[in-house]
Parts: sequence; structure tokens; C-alpha cells
Amino acid sequence: MGASTKFISDYCKTWEKSGRDQFIKSVTQYVKDEGKTPLFSKSGKLSGLSQSIYDLLSCGLRGLLKKDSVISVLKDIIVSHADLPSILLDVVCILDSETSMDIHSEERSNFCYLVRELESIISDKLLKERLEIDTLQDVGTLKNKNFYTKFIKIKTKLYYKQRKFNLFREESEGYSKLIVELNQEISENTDWKTILEIIQSLIGCFNLDPNRVLDIILESFEARPNLDKLFISLIKNYMGDPQVISEVLGFKLGNMEVLESYKEPPALMTVIALLLQHEVISLDDIYPWLRPDDTLMAKEADKELKAIQDYIRKLNIVSTKGPQSNAPAEFIEEKADPQEYWNNQKLVLCEALLNVTAWKEFAALSARLPTTSVAQRPAVALCNMLHALVEPLYRKHCRIAPKIIGKPIPPLLSSLAPTPCKNFEDMKETVIPALVLLGPSLHYDPILMYKIIRILRTARTLVEDPLHHEALTVLDTAILPALTLMEGNCCMAEEVYTLLKLYPYQCRYCLYARWKNEAGEKIPSLMRVRGNSLQRIKHIMKRVSKENIKPQGRLIGKLSHAASAFLFDYMLLQIQTYDNLIGPVVESLKYLTSLSLDVLGYCLVEALAARRGTVGAAHPPALQALAAFAAAAFKKHNIELTALLQFVANRLKAQQSHDLLILKEIVQKMAGIEAAEEITPEQLDAMAGGELLKGEAGYFSQVRNTRRSSARLKEAVVGNNLDIALCILSAQQRHCCVWKEYAEDSPSSGEPPGSQLKVVGRLADQCQDALVQLGTFLASSHAPDEYAARLPPLQELLRDYHVDADVAFFLHRPVLAQKIAAKAEAFRKSSDSKSESMEKSIERYNIASREALEPVVTSITPLLPNKVWEDISPEFYVTFWSLSMYDLRVPVESYEREIERLKTAASNAAKDTSQGTKGKKEQERFNTLIDKLQEERRRQEEHVSRVRARLQRECSGWFPARAAKSAKNETVTRLMQLCLFPRCVFTAPDALYCAEFVHTVHALKTPNFSTLLCYDRLFCDITYSVMSCTEGEAARYGQFLCRVLRTAMRWHADCAAFHSECAHYPGFVTKYRVSNQFTEANDHVGYENYRHVCHKWHYKITKAMVVCLDSGDYVQIRNALIVLIRILPHFPVLAKLAQIIEKKVEKVKEEEKTQRQDLYVLATGYSGQLRNKVPMMKESDFHQVSAAGAAGAVGAGGAGGAGGATRDDAPKLRDDELQPADVEKKETRTSDRRRDDSDREKESKRESRSSLKERNKEEIRSKDRSPRDRSHREERYLESVSPPHDHRHPPDDIDRDVKRRKVESSGNGKGSKEIEERSPEKEKRKAKLRGDERKERKMSRKRDRAEDSTILEQKRRRDEQKAVAKISSHQNGSQEDHHYEKYHKREKSPFRDRSHEEPRDKHRRSNESKIRR
Repeated sequence: MGASTKFISDYCKTWEKSGRDQFIKSVTQYVKDEGKTPLFSKSGKLSGLSQSIYDLLSCGLRGLLKKDSVISVLKDIIVSHADLPSILLDVVCILDSETSMDIHSEERSNFCYLVRELESIISDKLLKERLEIDTLQDVGTLKNKNFYTKFIKIKTKLYYKQRKFNLFREESEGYSKLIVELNQEISENTDWKTILEIIQSLIGCFNLDPNRVLDIILESFEARPNLDKLFISLIKNYMGDPQVISEVLGFKLGNMEVLESYKEPPALMTVIALLLQHEVISLDDIYPWLRPDDTLMAKEADKELKAIQDYIRKLNIVSTKGPQSNAPAEFIEEKADPQEYWNNQKLVLCEALLNVTAWKEFAALSARLPTTSVAQRPAVALCNMLHALVEPLYRKHCRIAPKIIGKPIPPLLSSLAPTPCKNFEDMKETVIPALVLLGPSLHYDPILMYKIIRILRTARTLVEDPLHHEALTVLDTAILPALTLMEGNCCMAEEVYTLLKLYPYQCRYCLYARWKNEAGEKIPSLMRVRGNSLQRIKHIMKRVSKENIKPQGRLIGKLSHAASAFLFDYMLLQIQTYDNLIGPVVESLKYLTSLSLDVLGYCLVEALAARRGTVGAAHPPALQALAAFAAAAFKKHNIELTALLQFVANRLKAQQSHDLLILKEIVQKMAGIEAAEEITPEQLDAMAGGELLKGEAGYFSQVRNTRRSSARLKEAVVGNNLDIALCILSAQQRHCCVWKEYAEDSPSSGEPPGSQLKVVGRLADQCQDALVQLGTFLASSHAPDEYAARLPPLQELLRDYHVDADVAFFLHRPVLAQKIAAKAEAFRKSSDSKSESMEKSIERYNIASREALEPVVTSITPLLPNKVWEDISPEFYVTFWSLSMYDLRVPVESYEREIERLKTAASNAAKDTSQGTKGKKEQERFNTLIDKLQEERRRQEEHVSRVRARLQRECSGWFPARAAKSAKNETVTRLMQLCLFPRCVFTAPDALYCAEFVHTVHALKTPNFSTLLCYDRLFCDITYSVMSCTEGEAARYGQFLCRVLRTAMRWHADCAAFHSECAHYPGFVTKYRVSNQFTEANDHVGYENYRHVCHKWHYKITKAMVVCLDSGDYVQIRNALIVLIRILPHFPVLAKLAQIIEKKVEKVKEEEKTQRQDLYVLATGYSGQLRNKVPMMKESDFHQVSAAGAAGAVGAGGAGGAGGATRDDAPKLRDDELQPADVEKKETRTSDRRRDDSDREKESKRESRSSLKERNKEEIRSKDRSPRDRSHREERYLESVSPPHDHRHPPDDIDRDVKRRKVESSGNGKGSKEIEERSPEKEKRKAKLRGDERKERKMSRKRDRAEDSTILEQKRRRDEQKAVAKISSHQNGSQEDHHYEKYHKREKSPFRDRSHEEPRDKHRRSNESKIRR
């Protein structure tokens, strides 16, 4: 207690002078307005008047002011406002409490003095009313000592003592009359006003308690709730305060007895529901009186949720004790106690509200409840209300059939009930919100669920769906969760899918995701089903096998009807782990509903998307299993493919090509188009035939039962414009994956750069295979016009989409063939001649092809530099890329082999009488196939003849006649760069096509084309080609080389074939003239000289393979082994070369046995095949080897005693032949032609004699040669084949440039030259040529010596720098160091050893002298 310091400083210290007046003035400011209390200011805040009075009295009590001064001030201010006495007494009461602690203190005595003095200011009555009795006695206001005792007695008598007269102080007769009035026979026409007057008169007459009367009225209402109109009006007008009604109802709720025999909500709940519906009371008034409390309900809900979560957690725990029983331990929900429901007044009130159709009040009450789902009884009541609401709309638009009447639903009777739906827009008002609120509890009424689905389906079929978003919401929140709670209702699942399939897969998959991942993890009832389903599917998947597909499949189907979204995750996980489950699981899917299959498609996409972060392997086992399962499932079952294909396209857009494996598997299974690289030669030959031959003999599995699945695949691809998009994306990704994956190979991971080359190569092959498969499928499944319309123009593909020519023409090749065929057919129909001859057919085909390809030629020309068209013509370029193997050759052997097989099968079917009519049908089918194959063969033969005639007509303009100096080198270079190599590695049939096309160009005697030079370039420069291939490309490149080698070795083995197919062909000319006249005998390569060239080719191939096998690089070794396996039928055939390769392969086996197992397996396989090959040829049997040069033949260049055309890398073009051949006399040409035949006969005889002599000399030398000499020569031969650091010594490049500028004549004297005519002019020309060659060899030796010194200097520098830095740019160590130690550690490279030059020169001069003689 104490006055504030401010009051003391402002007033007390100057009280006598100015303080008193200032205080009175400040108080006066608070009491200016008589109409308002002075306690508050105008702004509504406390004014401070009470504090001022308190400070004044406190100063008086403490003695700071005189007591008389305080009393005088109070007298002055108390008259200023009527409320001041009351305010003053409030302050006095506070001071009374403060001073009563010590009644003997000075402050207490001062207080009593002030109060006594206040009696003259304030009325005695007010003082007695406000102050305590003890204080009044202390002051002396109350002088009677018994006053306090008397006060207590009166208070007790008034409040606590009951009168003996009538407990309610009312007469019972009044209540009796009230009950009679309220429970008499009352009709609906009874007026509530009359009853209200009677009640009011009874209350007044018998002095009845109004609240008790209200209680009796409510009890009468409970007895007859059907008279709601009467009682609602009566209650509303009798008691206007809803709070009083709520309190009476709350008292009744607190004393309500719960019976176990309840079948309907108690009447009291119905009364409350009606009062809420008619807004007599509000939910806020009655809700606090309902039990149990919300916190208790929330605790129960949390307890249930935790129990289910704990159960699901235990499912994932692996028990080491083993299963206790075979049956799965399910989560069994405890049966709900009926008494528990009736004890929950809030849930019972919900049901009562729905029974009286009080929808809005029910929605408001449900929003307050801390539960996740609607209880069963309220849910059933809500469903009954919804039946009535949707009845008019359902009867009008959604009946199954007019004759099926169905059970009619009566309308709702209440005037306050929701309005029934008459159109689809009305559904948005009540039905849709009610279904959302109902949620999973919709499963309690399947009939209503059917109706809702049919209504939404009908709305979906309208032009503008009025319920689009609402239907998706209902599906998400109610229908799909409710389906989960239905026990195996397959009919309902099919009905749900009839609605879902009307939406695009994006909407459906979004619904499945929420159904599976959100609702299934939040709603306890769904979580319980999910746990039970997971336990059951684990039990089933342990027992699935091929033997029990039927019973286990039925169990899976039954389980999937309801909980399909929860099962497939585990099934797909098992399939990724155990791929042998794919077959049984796919077979068991036939028991699934359409909805379950659609959900399976979503789960499959989700599983694939979940492995986005996996890296490290091109084909992870899990991805392979998923792809195989997807392909098998999508083929056998009608599952929508669009989402999966779009997923692959999106992954390709994101530059991720791993998932192309899925596309490969789907196209292979559904369309029957395989992408097998390990194809047999017979199958490869069959791929050159028609579609029927391809299907019967070209694939490992015969193409059957793919018509429907192929049509579905086409619909999915074309319907979403993914056909061409996937092709273009695959083509772009084929190159993108190389750079992207290689760039992502981070050196920080501990692996050297390049360690991902294996993965990158397989990804590129995967892109290639998928592209070929998809392109083949599109071309075969589309109608020609449809395919042409969907395909972008060729120029657009090349220019805008940056697609390579191989892909662009691969896609356009069917279109071009169809255009030519269509134009030819149009010309045939327009012709007047009735007779059809082959000549006319060929002429029409030529005109049609020219008109069809002319726009293509025009569009292609600007895309390549003009320099290219100086070497090859655009017509040739387009012709090469537009044709296929079907156009060049008829696979007669394949047709005959397949026809013979079918005849055998037909005869076996005819002999088998056990099958009855089935055997006859099979025989008829085989005979039909035979007829079709024969007809297809005939058509192809006619087509090939037309194409051959067209090529014969066009070939003269394919290679422009440029200056002879640049002759054929650039032509062959362009041909290989732009045509042969890009296409030979595209597909296996394209590899054969390239080899066949080169042979066709040769057979057509195409001007300005050198077959010999082309073959020479193909065989001599394969090192870098092999190194740059992927695994699949290496296999195809090997097939191409094998087919080219087959042709070359056929000419090598058969002299007659060589003379008939090569001798006078432009492709084997060694002297080129502008006039293109080849008359002299030495203008062409002779047979024995050609054999020398073949020997050089085999040497070059050996050299390239040794380079790759010795490199230590994974890709080079792998590709070399693959190529060697492919060309094994025709290489190696020389024993020495085979020995070299075998040693290198054995070395690879030893090094890689414990390192890289795949290389070891490849090397082992090739080594076994090489040993099993037929005995190899001796070098003397392969080609003619002279006695003088046999020892150093291979070491000097691989062409022993061959002439200038074989010792060098390519035939040389003579400089003196650059002038036109017109300078020679016509008589000489004529004589040359006449002697040609005789010279050839003499030459063959001379060759046979010389070869016999050389063979005898070689045998004598081999006998005399010591074992040491033989081993020394073998080691030297191996060293000669071993490569230098850069895979090719520098003189090779220089020599090759010189040799490619000059195509040397084969008449340089190596024992196999043709006899020339002995004319003076020719002798001079030969002498000049020999002199030029000597000069060139001398310069070559000088260059060799200079380069040797350069290499030694480089070696010295490398030794100095080796300790400073090491280059680690290879996955097996430093490739530079490897080459250095392997090839540059010697004093002199074996390729620089020219010790055999002189013997060869002497041998060459001796041969020349022999020929001159």
C-alpha cells in the first residue's frame, strides 16, 4: 500500500499552497460529462480517477496529509458527479482489505477515522451495503453485537432450508393436466397456438415451473417425433431462448440410459436432430453436452492407427525362427462392441440427423469429429438419403434397359431435405459433397456405388462433361478406396473400369498413385487391407510355379480385385529378383480384371521410374527382368501401352537410353520382330527374301499369333504420335549416349577415364537395335500411303532433325519402294497393250524409278559439299541407300530349303493319323505356305531382274570421269565414307547388302570404278574401323568382311571363275585412260598376280588384328575377336598367319583369365574354332613364291614375290598414261586383242611350270634348314607383323599416297605377267618405268633412314620424360607407355628393317630379264 511517487511529488509537497487546488482541478476534468461514468475516458480506457482517490486516501492513512484535509477535499469533489460515492466506496473497500491485516496499526486507526467521517458525506444505507460487517462494527456504524448471528440465521433459512410444502412449490394437478393436454389424440391439423394457450394458462393457474414444462413438452415430443411440425412450432414459440432448450436437452443427455436393444437412434436424438434441422437450437449450443469428449475420440483414433502401423512394420521383419504355420498371420480387427457405438452420442446424433435428412447439420457435425471415416450406421443412413436424391436422374438417363424397372426409391418427405437431382448440374449441390464425405464407407452400399458410377459414366459420354472434375474427385476419395474394402468384388472392379477407361492414362495413373500411396498410407481401414494383402501375396508368391499356375493364379486374381494397387509392387520386386517367375506370373494374370491389369501398367511404370538413379551397367538384371515381364504381359493381356511408350520417349528426351530395352522387348514380343545379332548364316540369307520367307526362316521363333498384339502396338504408337518420334529420338540418342555417358564417367570415382566404354557401346547398340526394330515394325504394320504421310520428308530428317543418312534412308526405303511400285503399276494400267512382256515391264520400272527418285536426288544434292559429287554422283548415292538386299539377289537356297522343310512337314502330318482332322488342316496349311513361297520367289525374281536392268542402265553415270591422276582413290574413299561403312554396320542384312552391292557394281562393268582398289582399301585399312566399332557394329562389320572375303577367295581359288568374272572387267584394270578403253593385255591384273594381292590382303588383316590384340584395350581386343570369329570361314587360311593369330589369342587368354572374363570367354571360343578349322594352306599353295625372295617375302610387305601391284598397298597409276590413248595406233590395239587369248594360255602354262619348280625348291630348302633357322625365321615373321606405336609406320602413309596416285600395271615381271608385244615403243616405256621405280625405291630408303633417326631421338626424349609424368588414359594402364615398351624399346623397329630390299630387287630384275628373253 502506498501512494504513487507522482502524486506525492505533484500534490503532497505543495498541498497547502497549490497542491489541493490542482488535485481538485484534475478530478474535475474526469467528471465533465454527467451522462457518462467518470471511470472511463472517451476512448474507452480507464481515466485514472480511482487511482487518484486511492493515492489521496493512502497519503491520509500514512500521515503524509492531514486527515481533515483529506475529508475536506472529498467533500468538495463528491458532489461533482452522482457516481463518485460509489467509486469512493470501492476504493475504501480496497483500503479496508489492505489495513485489516493488522487492526492495531496506526494506518488501521486512521482508516476507521476516515470511514466515520465519511458517514456525513455518504448515506448510511450505502455504507452498510458496501462495507464488510466487521468493518462496520469497528467503525461503530453497527452498534448491535448480535447482528452477525442474526444475519447468518436469515441466510441459512433463505437458501438452504427446504419448505415442507410441495417439493416443487407447484401443485401436481397442473402437471397432470399438462401431460394430458400434450398426449391426447392430436391430428396434423391441430393448431399449435391452441396448445400453447392451454400451456400458458396452466402455468399461470398452477404456478408451474416453465423449465419443467419445457422438459415435459420435449418428452411428449420424444414419444411422437412424427408430429415434428406441431412440436417444433410449439417449442419455438414457447421458449425463445435456445440456450435454455440446450441446457434442458443436455440434462436429459447426461441422464440418458443406453440400452443394448437399440436398433434405431433413441427418440431424444431424433428430437435433437429435428430441433437442429429447424434451427430451434444451434450445433454450438448442444455440442458441448454430447459425449464422449473430442480428445478421447482422437486418442482412440490414434491408438487404432498405431496398432495398424505396428502390424505393417512387423510384416517387413524377417524371422529367423521360420514360419510357424503355412497360413499367413493376418491382422484381425476386433469386432466393434454395439454398446460402444450407442455410448458415442455424437455418432448416434449423426445417424439421427441423416434419418431426418438434415444434410447440412450432419456435414457440420462430421467436420468437427476427429475421425478419418464415417461409421457404418451413419454411412448406411447417408447412402439411403443419396439413393433418394439420385433416383430421378438415374431413372431418366442411366437405366440399363427400358424394360428393367428396378426397385423404385420413394422421395424424401421432409420439406427441409436436399433437393433431388434432375440433371447433372444438380449433383454438385449435395450428392458430390456427400460422396466425398462418405469416402471409403461407400463400400457399405454397393448398389449406390453402381448407380453413381453409371451416372458419372453417362455424364462423361456427353460432349461437354459437366462432372469432369467432380467425377475425378469422387473416384479419388470414395469409389477406389471403397473398392479396396470390398472383399473380392470383381463385378464392381469391372464396373469401375468402365468409368476409368473414359479418361486418359494421365488421369487414371494419377488416381492410382493417390489410391496406392496416399489413401493406402493414411486411412486405417485401407492400411489394414494393405497389410493383409501384402501378407497373402507373400504367401502366394512363395508357391507360384509352372505346375500350379491355375490355383495360385486364381488366388492372385481374387486378391487383386480389391487391393490390386497394393499387390503388384511386391510381385514386381520378386520378378526383378527371380526372373524365372515371369512365365508363371504372366499366365496367372488371366484371372485379373481389366482394372487390375490397368493398375499393373501403372505399377510397372512406377517401378521403372524408381530405378532412374541406377547406373553402372547397360542392361541391369532388374531392368531386363522388368522389360521381359512387360513385353510378355502386354502381349498376352490387353493392357494400355501408351503410358509405357510415353515413358520411354520422355526418358529419351532426357538423354537416358537404358529404358530402350523395354521398347526392344515389346516390339519383339508383340510384333514378332527380333533384334538378334547372333543370327545364323541361313537366317541371314533368308532375310534377303520376301516377308513370308523372313517370317518362316529369318527369325529364331516363327512369327505367329502376333496379329492382335501387333495391331494394339500400332494403335498405341500411332494414336499418340510416338511412332516417328521414337525413331528420331532413338537415332539421336544413338550418338548422344556415347558422349553423355562418357562425360558422366567421373575420374574421381577411382576408375580411369574410359572404363565405361563397354557400357556406352552396349547402350549405343541398344539404341540401334530398338531403332531397327521399331522402323521395321512401322514399315510392315502401316499401309504404304499412311506410312508415307506420317514420315517427315527425307531432307527434313537430315537437315532439321540431324539424323544420319543410314537412319533417314532406312525409314524412307519402304516409302521409296512403294512410290516406284505405284508409279510402275500406274504406267501398266495406262498402257494400251494387252500383252505383257519383260522388256516393257523393265522399261516402265526404269521410268517409274527415275520419276520417284528424282525429287530425292534434288533434295540430297545441297546437303553434301560439291566436292563429293565430283567423285560419286547423287544418283549413285540415292541408288545405294534406297535399295536393299531384296532388290539385288534372290535367296534361292533359302527358298528351296524352306520349301523342302515344309514338304517334309506336310508329309509327316499326312502320315500322322492320330490327330485326325487336325493333321489334314496342318497339311493344308503347309501346302498353302509352299504355294505362297513359290509365288513370292517368282515375284522377287522378276523384281530383281527389273532392278538389275535399271542399274545396268544407270551405272555409266555413277562415277564421273575426272582427271586420271586423282582417278579412283577419291572415288573409293567417298564410297567407303558415305556409303559402305555407315551402312555395313547398321544391320546384318545391310552388311551383306554392301558386299553384294560392291559385287554388283563390279559385275555391271561400271566405268571409272576399281573393284581391286576398293577391295584393297577395305582389307588394308581395317585397324581403325575395328577400333571405332561397338560390339554389335563389330559383329556386323565382320559379317561384311566375311562376305567380301568370300567373293575374293572364290576368285582366288578358281582360275576359271576369275577369268570369267574379273579378267576383262573394268574393276580389275590397272591402267586408266580417259577414253575408258582397255585393250592391252597388261591393262588387267592376271590371275597369279591377283593371288599375290590376296596374300597381301591376308597379311594386312593379320597385321590389323595383331595391333588390336596387342593393344591391351578392352574395346580393341573384344572387337578384334568378334571380327575374327565372323571371318573365320575365310580367314586365316595360311598356316603362318594362323599361327601368329593363335599365339596372340593365347596371350590374351592368359592375361584376361582372371581379369576380364568376357574377353577370356571370347578368346577361348575363337581359339577352339580356329583349332577345329580344316588344315591350313602353305604359302606356296596360296600363291606363287619365288626361290630368291621366299625368305624375306612377308617381312618386306606381305606379298613375297609379287609384282608392283602387290608389293605396294594399291595398284599404281602410270604417269605416262595420263595422255589420251588415241596416240597409239589402231593396228596395235587390234593385234593386242587377237593375241590376248593365246597369251593367256601361254601364261597359265608358264605359271604352272614355275610354281612346280618353286614348290620343289621350297621342299629342298625346308629339309636342309635347321630347327634353329626355322624358329629364327618364325620369330622374325612374328616381329614383322607386330605393329609400331601408331599402328602404321610413316613410310606406309607416304608410299600409299604415291601408290594411290599411280595404279601400276601388273606387267612388272614377277613370274606371273602377261606376255607383251615386243614393240620398240613399249620397250622404251618399260625401261622408263623401271628407271622411275628404282629412283622411287632409292628415295624411299633414304626416307626410312631419316625416320629411323627421328624415332631414336623420340625414344631418348621419352626416357627422360618418363620419370616426370605418366599418362593414364586407358582402362588397363597407359596406352602410350604400353605401345612404347612394346614397339619402341628395340634398337630398330622391324618395320624399318629393309634388309630384304636388295634380294627382292635382284629377284625382280631377274624376272624382268626372263620375260624380255
